[in-house]
Amino acid sequence: MTQTTKTTYDPNWREKYKAMIVAADEAVMRIQPGKRVFVGTGCGQPQTLVGALAARGGELSDVEIVHLLTMGDAPYAEKKLAQHFRVNSFFIAQNVRAIIQEGMGGYTPISLSDIPRLFKSGQLPLDVALIQVSPPDEAGLCSFGVSVDIVKSAAENAGLVIAEVNPRMPRTLGDSLIHVYDLDLLVPVDAPILEVVPMEPDDVVKKIGEYVAALVENGSTIELGIGRIPHAVIDYLKEKRDLGIHTEMLTDRIIDLIESGAVTGERKGIDRGKVVASFCFGTRRLYDYIDNNPKFSFRPTEYVNDPRNIARHDRMTAINTALEVDLTGQVCSDSLGAQFYSGFGGQLDFSRGAGMAAKGKPIIALPSTAKGGHVSRIVPRLSPGAGVVTTRADVHYVVTEWGVAYLHGKNIQERAMALITIAHPDHRGDLLRAAIEAKFVRPELADVEGKLVVEPPGLRTTMRLNDGMLVNFRPIHPTDEPRMRDLLYDLSKSTIYYRFGMHLKRFPQKQIQDFVYVDHRDEVAIVGTVPEAHGDSIIAIGRYYLDKSTNLAEVAMVTRDPWQNRGIGSFVLKYLAQIAKRNGIRGFTAEILLVNKPMQRVLYKLGGKISSTLSSGVLHFEVEFE
Repeated sequence: MTQTTKTTYDPNWREKYKAMIVAADEAVMRIQPGKRVFVGTGCGQPQTLVGALAARGGELSDVEIVHLLTMGDAPYAEKKLAQHFRVNSFFIAQNVRAIIQEGMGGYTPISLSDIPRLFKSGQLPLDVALIQVSPPDEAGLCSFGVSVDIVKSAAENAGLVIAEVNPRMPRTLGDSLIHVYDLDLLVPVDAPILEVVPMEPDDVVKKIGEYVAALVENGSTIELGIGRIPHAVIDYLKEKRDLGIHTEMLTDRIIDLIESGAVTGERKGIDRGKVVASFCFGTRRLYDYIDNNPKFSFRPTEYVNDPRNIARHDRMTAINTALEVDLTGQVCSDSLGAQFYSGFGGQLDFSRGAGMAAKGKPIIALPSTAKGGHVSRIVPRLSPGAGVVTTRADVHYVVTEWGVAYLHGKNIQERAMALITIAHPDHRGDLLRAAIEAKFVRPELADVEGKLVVEPPGLRTTMRLNDGMLVNFRPIHPTDEPRMRDLLYDLSKSTIYYRFGMHLKRFPQKQIQDFVYVDHRDEVAIVGTVPEAHGDSIIAIGRYYLDKSTNLAEVAMVTRDPWQNRGIGSFVLKYLAQIAKRNGIRGFTAEILLVNKPMQRVLYKLGGKISSTLSSGVLHFEVEFE
């Protein structure tokens, strides 16, 4: 036996419970044709029992195999045994995907939180449960180890429970134990627990992870769904503080996050100080780490995935993935068109729970393309036959390697434009034309096709006012159109006159679009924002337009009246000058009314070589950078 951790079980258990002990082939002889058999989840799959059951295949018929997802071999899913075993999977793993996609197996779409109710209510009665546990301790308690999830409910509700008893199974703590006398047959094994080595993220996944991590606030409780992206996020969370973990799944990467000091769980709404999970996919390193570790509380799915429990965590942040998202915000995660690929899992449970939580953030993350960049994952409409896992009413954040789109509470036009801006640049034009054709957006937006640009990296900064108020500055985004409209119509008559040189009472849609849709190369616009209950509010905007013939850029800015005379204009101008210098621009020009003394003072503070000429009450300034 290769046992790397201390013994946490009764060394005399075999003798004490010898009346319950049988060999695997003897145990599966108790399974009769026409029965429904549950197989334990993930890395906790009872491999010896599964092999013994498959070996009996020729003697059986119409045996239904029910499971969540299994990581080991699935010999019962071979075509030659299709008349003997019927697969019914709640989540499609690679080992059963072929048989299901060929129509010879079943897929039951259901949220994880609902599955235990199927067992308990008798809607899906289980005749047999094949599971794997740790050996009993001196009190007779066995641990479900790496897979508590729906296994605990299956064991509690099956007519016959056959358990592999494996000393290599870590003894996880929490609501993860079952008394040996609640098992019917014990099959001793001494075999390695299945391992899953985390895949290293590529550059696209790393960038998505970085964007997602930026949404995670200190004190947040996080959930990490299945896939490379959620666990790539961990690499960017190590500087955070007081994070909590309430998640269905753990991988090896959680160890580094805990060891970094970022995870304390002190601000969790429930299970304070505990890392709560339902199952784990990892290597022996993780299994040894969780073994008898009081930091961890492994609990069944009906607790972990209950949206009501999830919502009890302030700043609950749920991170899940998708296969495609349409321009209205519908999220498909379980199928490629009509071809079933994975499953609901806990995505909807956690999206709704996080959506209900105070300051919660449900996040859907996906690469912007598939098939080497030829196919966009942001699509005008979901592929024919594709199923919706997260509805357009439940979606909040969508993240690709090109940025973040916030959709909750937004109308269809706002959603479509936000999603187009985080699609791959090669597909944005087609998506915009499709959105116009579908009448998701106004036809005049065809003019902005070349300006659907997400902000360049590194152009965010902050300014602290004398009263301590923090103003955030960032490049303008196509989704700022409603905020820009609010800013313009909130300006006083005098501010409008100083900024535009005339008394305007209305701002045409085209004019507002011109403010918002910029290419961030020849046109740059920076907005100053402050947080409001409904989201960021724009209090200032500064922009420049490059004249390529002179390599000078015309600059203009405006600040909401209540925020004027607080140094914001000077800050914006200096920041625009930094960007312009970085872009090789020689200097600024500006047209300023002679009566607009404040703007003139702001311009002179910029420094450099300044010259001006007066014509018809307007000063034409030219500033050459030092």
